[in-house]
Amino acid sequence: MKEAMYFQGKKDIVANKMAAMLLDIGAVKLQPHKPFKWASSWNAPIYCDNRLTLSYPEIRNFVKESFISIIKNKYSAIDAVAGVATAGIPQAALIADAMNLPLLYVRSKTKEHGMENLVEGKIINEGKVIVVEDLISTGASSLSAVDALKRTGMQVLGMLAIFTYGFETAEVNFKKKNVPLHCLTNYNYLLSVALERKYIGERDMEILNAWRRNPDKWGNRK
Repeated sequence: MKEAMYFQGKKDIVANKMAAMLLDIGAVKLQPHKPFKWASSWNAPIYCDNRLTLSYPEIRNFVKESFISIIKNKYSAIDAVAGVATAGIPQAALIADAMNLPLLYVRSKTKEHGMENLVEGKIINEGKVIVVEDLISTGASSLSAVDALKRTGMQVLGMLAIFTYGFETAEVNFKKKNVPLHCLTNYNYLLSVALERKYIGERDMEILNAWRRNPDKWGNRK
């Protein structure tokens, strides 16, 4: 994934600090020799649960302030903040509250009763909205939320996320949809910090890099 998709300016400081925080609180776990099973059925040497950041006020505020800095640096004006269910909702709420902006959120599927909403909150016709996620893998579900917001008549300016694996397919998907993606940190920074802090060794790096190159095929290895 191209560097343009990551937070620039103080990118190196923010990305390294965010990666260290995720590792220190166990939000990211690296197990190259005992892979996790993902919901996608892939075997993976990494598991990321950024929801843990919400339980640590210092980290929660760092995420919020870093996101707000991106918004102010990249966008002249926005009308609302939208979170992607479920993990993007609390992050979006923190940003919207701090910036005194309307909050919306996008469900994973249409509600089956009542108004049958997919997007919850006050729709602003042609309103400019920033979408917030916690994690980017292939980008498919995140971009589905973008499509849902666009169908309401809102203008999606870009997406923010705490972490991206940096899969090539995500880069392609976001480029096709013409949606700028800004992530606080990424897989490369994570591995660099993990090696520096001795969470992993050089041989582990080989496995972790091989997985990122071919995550679906690596999952079927013997």
